[in-house]
Amino acid sequence: MRKVHDPSSRQRNRAISVLAHEQGFSIRRISLCLGISRNTCRRYLRAYLDGGVEQLFAPMKRGTRMAENEELKAAVFRVLHQPPRDHAINRTSWIMRDLRTVLSRQGFPVSHQVLRQIIRGAGWKWRKARIVLTSTDPEYRKKLSMVQKILANLASDEAFFSIDEFGPLAVKMKQGLMLGPPGPQRVVPQWQKSKGCLIVTAALELSANQVTHFYSKKKNTKEMIRMLELLIDRYADRRTLFLSWDAASWHVSKKLKQRIKEHNETAVGANLPRVEIAPLPAGAQFLNVIESVFSGMARSIIHNSDYPSVEDTRAAIDQYFSDRNQQFRESPKRAGKRIWGEERVPSTFCDSNNCKDPRWR
Repeated sequence: MRKVHDPSSRQRNRAISVLAHEQGFSIRRISLCLGISRNTCRRYLRAYLDGGVEQLFAPMKRGTRMAENEELKAAVFRVLHQPPRDHAINRTSWIMRDLRTVLSRQGFPVSHQVLRQIIRGAGWKWRKARIVLTSTDPEYRKKLSMVQKILANLASDEAFFSIDEFGPLAVKMKQGLMLGPPGPQRVVPQWQKSKGCLIVTAALELSANQVTHFYSKKKNTKEMIRMLELLIDRYADRRTLFLSWDAASWHVSKKLKQRIKEHNETAVGANLPRVEIAPLPAGAQFLNVIESVFSGMARSIIHNSDYPSVEDTRAAIDQYFSDRNQQFRESPKRAGKRIWGEERVPSTFCDSNNCKDPRWR
């Protein structure tokens, strides 16, 4: 009776719902008079019958929001990464209606609002859909399943490498998010004279989470052959090396394929590992795991930086990869609260991962 006069309409409605029902009023009539739904009225009565007055007026506990459901988020990006025609939809890019339809078929009924929350929460925008979110490769599923099969059956004497380039990176004052004291805002000039530039060519070995890198002047086949020979030398004790990269022209050149063929013809006799290619689908940089490492590196040592020279930038990058490799050698799991343990996307291959995060490049 005291709650009938409570300032909170929610508390009043709970009390009146139970009292009216005890007096013989129907749920339909109660809901009409109070302006609440029948389900809400039933929920109040259920709470009272289950736990009495205490449970009726107990604070409501919010369940897990659909937009926070990890299984649903993985399903959303798994679908977004595939071209619509793989799902019998005659379009070149996804729209909300088609996305909801496909997810419902897969057992994930979801509203437009929840879909928007999931996509925006991951930092993606629809204007980037054709470039970042969706691959248009007609052999998307075939190439994806091949990589997944290799990783699922990777033996202890085999190694799988995710390879790509970071840059060209101009050495100058960089902007970024940072905590600062009250006062004038930090300013980064729009027009700056570059102190030089560099390109980082790197390979991430997925089973041990170790990065092998060097610096290049250009992105070309010569640098890929240089990486190939470096990995063969460094992992000479392995039986097979799998190289995975995107569809850039220098990754699929005839000269590179010929060099791999020549190596494999003499590998057994020279007691060296064979080299196999596991290409990613075209336009699927979001599946390239090393992109998550690049994003973590940029967030840690590139954003808000003002290195005086190319040499200082190289030293910072070398130190970053050295510390990261050492941490994962000592602790194979995620590395605590260190920045390389907080990369935006886990360093694992997954068809729902968005490894190339535009916010941290």
